[in-house]
Amino acid sequence: MINKDKTILVAGAAGLLGLSLVKKLVSYEANVIAIDVNIEDLNDRLTKIGINTKNSKVALKQVNLTDKKAVINLFKDLKGLTGAVNCSYPRNENYGNHFYDVSLEDFNENISLNLGSSFLFMQQCAVYFARSQEPFSLVNISSVYGVVAPKFDIYNNTSMTMPVEYAAIKSGLLHLSKYVTKYVNDSKFRINSVSPGGIFNDQASSFLEAYKKQTFGKGMLDVTDVVGTIVYLLSENSALVNGQNIIIDDGFSL
Repeated sequence: MINKDKTILVAGAAGLLGLSLVKKLVSYEANVIAIDVNIEDLNDRLTKIGINTKNSKVALKQVNLTDKKAVINLFKDLKGLTGAVNCSYPRNENYGNHFYDVSLEDFNENISLNLGSSFLFMQQCAVYFARSQEPFSLVNISSVYGVVAPKFDIYNNTSMTMPVEYAAIKSGLLHLSKYVTKYVNDSKFRINSVSPGGIFNDQASSFLEAYKKQTFGKGMLDVTDVVGTIVYLLSENSALVNGQNIIIDDGFSL
């Protein structure tokens, strides 16, 4: 069975994608270390989707990925880790403003919080691998908007926009993933990225309709449309897939 008895770290486990991924990995009998900034919230959300958080296969940890010391200590304490997925997306309270309303201070802070924490996470995965010398697969979550320019017209008649920080973060993440992979230069240490299109989360109907017209018919993705590819990248079935980005968007980026 794919990933049976492997030990996978899922960061941002309380989020939409993180929750679905933890559930899928548990179904494959993997050992899952689920981390998030609020352990009580994480426990509640996992319980609501039917995960027994007292199961010996599931360990919950409270970690702020923007805290250098906490992240370094997390990896120092881990043993037998075979893979990790970073589903986290730290940001400040002003994140998501329209382009002309984004201050330089907020732009810099959000890049630092998100891309900076991703750098730290990748760095410590590499440090862990250097110590263990056991095969390790890291999956980063980018986006179609890390690959192509935004389609701003789909946001017409909504209060939504595609944040400029998001484009910078997700595109930067793709190249940073390649950098770390190339730097480590070992086929046993792999970093790959998954770039989903939009994931359904009760967005406005006008947006959903406009978005669907840009795909081959699916429209917004269900979160379950993404997790299978992540599981594949964590498994030995992708043993020589390294430094790649897999786009899941039903043609949105074409």
